[in-house]
Amino acid sequence: MNPFLPKINLSVGPGYTIALREEGGHRFHQACLELSHFYWIDGKPAQAILQLNKASMVADSPAPFKALCWYLENLPKNRFVGNPVRHFQHLASRISGVNTEMRRWRAWASFHLAETILPSADFPRDTKQIQNEGLVIPTISETLKKLPAIDSSSLPDLSLLGNVASVSAHSSTG
Repeated sequence: MNPFLPKINLSVGPGYTIALREEGGHRFHQACLELSHFYWIDGKPAQAILQLNKASMVADSPAPFKALCWYLENLPKNRFVGNPVRHFQHLASRISGVNTEMRRWRAWASFHLAETILPSADFPRDTKQIQNEGLVIPTISETLKKLPAIDSSSLPDLSLLGNVASVSAHSSTG
């Protein structure tokens, strides 16, 4: 059980957040966190991470960075998780809709956390996207400066990011 997420309600399921999505706000954020925890316990880590993305859409609630780090540090070996590094790279570089800038910087922060925690040989960047689109990945220092103040309480100990604090651990071309 992720210590950075609320205890789950047994009535949680795939449609749990749908009714609250339009409303947004704290209730939607909380529901996304609960559904994320439900998916993790149900053995669906990729879905759990996607729900954390949805929770990050809410401007007046902190992004669940500590919960994400816990997930990344405790990935089950026998379950599909995809490539969180690539996922967050794509999310940050292609995001649109409500609160675009805030969500983009939260996605870049998640990208840097994933890249720091996960082995790059198993979870590489999408070098084709970087090359084909001329994508420039911001440093963690740039990213931290752009995050909303509300996120300062949800960031993990930044010493975790020591190897990316000034220059990314991976080159921008892979």
